[in-house]
Amino acid sequence: MVSELVTNAIKYGTPPIRLRLIRNRADQTLTCEISDAGSTAPHLRHARAGDEGGRGLFISGELSERWGVRWADQGKTVWAETSLDD
Repeated sequence: MVSELVTNAIKYGTPPIRLRLIRNRADQTLTCEISDAGSTAPHLRHARAGDEGGRGLFISGELSERWGVRWADQGKTVWAETSLDD
């Protein structure tokens, strides 16, 4: 999940790119936040079987409990949260 979000930010985002991992001990979750200065909205692609890429958000969405985007004055943060329970 982290790798997919970082790769997307490097390929499609605008520097600077920042990674933040947040472990919540109370509810046993890990949140991955990737921030960049870009204004382009991330979107799920429908990659074809032969495509080498285009599945990053889909994979992150499948591996996480939930994900989303927060907008700021300069840029956005794409986040994904997953459970650390067994």
